[in-house]
Amino acid sequence: MTRTAPLEPATRWRPHPLDLVAVVLAGLGAACALSGLLPRAETTATLHRILPLLLFLGTVIVLAELTAVAGVFDVLASRLAIVSRGSWAALFLLCGGLATLTTLVLNLDTTAVLLTPVLLALARTLRVPAAPLAVTTVWLANTASLLLPVSNLTNLLAADRVGLAPLTYASRMALPQVAAVAVTMALLWFGWWRRDRPAGGRFVPPARHVPADPVLHRTALAGCLIFVAGILAGVEIGLASTVALALVLVGFVVRSPATLRPGLVPLRLLLFVTGLFLVVQTVGRHGLDDLVGYLLGAHGGTLGALRAGGTGALLANAVNNLPAYLAGESVLPTVDHTRLLALLIGTNVGPLAAPWASLATLLWFERCRAAWVSVPVRRFVLTSTLLAVTGTLAAVGALVLVS
Repeated sequence: MTRTAPLEPATRWRPHPLDLVAVVLAGLGAACALSGLLPRAETTATLHRILPLLLFLGTVIVLAELTAVAGVFDVLASRLAIVSRGSWAALFLLCGGLATLTTLVLNLDTTAVLLTPVLLALARTLRVPAAPLAVTTVWLANTASLLLPVSNLTNLLAADRVGLAPLTYASRMALPQVAAVAVTMALLWFGWWRRDRPAGGRFVPPARHVPADPVLHRTALAGCLIFVAGILAGVEIGLASTVALALVLVGFVVRSPATLRPGLVPLRLLLFVTGLFLVVQTVGRHGLDDLVGYLLGAHGGTLGALRAGGTGALLANAVNNLPAYLAGESVLPTVDHTRLLALLIGTNVGPLAAPWASLATLLWFERCRAAWVSVPVRRFVLTSTLLAVTGTLAAVGALVLVS
């Protein structure tokens, strides 16, 4: 198999619409801070708050790039295809189950960064359309992130807000999680996998992939395992990704120094996230918080829970799921557990229609772009919007049943 390297020559680079969005957002964020629209104290607090996030983003993306070059993803992809024994339906269940498990046990950003390249490599190996496999990771990275506090940063915030221990939190979110994953798998199959399945629903299993540099492969694999182990051990994700990247960088300095270049650093994404947080913080001070309070309303019950979930999904696609959750949390009473958890569902399951709606979705777009994989935009937006609506409704409905 001839592998398409994710690190393309500089001459093939073309400006992306998100490049312009990132620059504009960063400029607006700087203008908000410098003009005083966002007071200096709040600007400092916001930047201090997102520095660990920026460290994680910068290091984990470079880690994923170098791991792909070392062939780790190709090896995992070939083994996944071999286990499925040529059955497209079995491969669908394996990919969906792996994405769900990765998101639940680790977190959604790990799924977006490390699992997306595995499935993209699998598509290249099998010579099948990459879109169904790519969409599997981004959808389940979002919708399978409800069950445990560690699955999503917003979950940690919600669990702390409502004062629930991890097991108690998991028991409240178990049925909503099952509902969200069930809807996701159904839409994945009928919207993507069934439509693009090979003739007869079968494919030829590939031979086991052998990396070009076994030493570099083992070094990169060790870096990924260190990253995963750090997350499982509760190490701050920025520290875990930095330590893992340091090991992999040493391997590349020794074995393939020409691979290392400044273009590996995801400058666009770092600018985007910084500008986004500054702009949303400013908008919150000048009317967004009031708007969120109006959208959420003052009543509880089933209608109030559905309204909270819908508000979370709507705001997540408008700005981003983390500031959307924080804005909603700030206007909901702490004792209103059902609406707070419904808001959480909306901000976890709902942020799929826009590329900026969640950090996992942003990371997924970066991984697809790095691999030169293009997902049909119109089809993605339509099916993702359908999932955001139906998945949020199903999960909130399940939450009401157990409340």
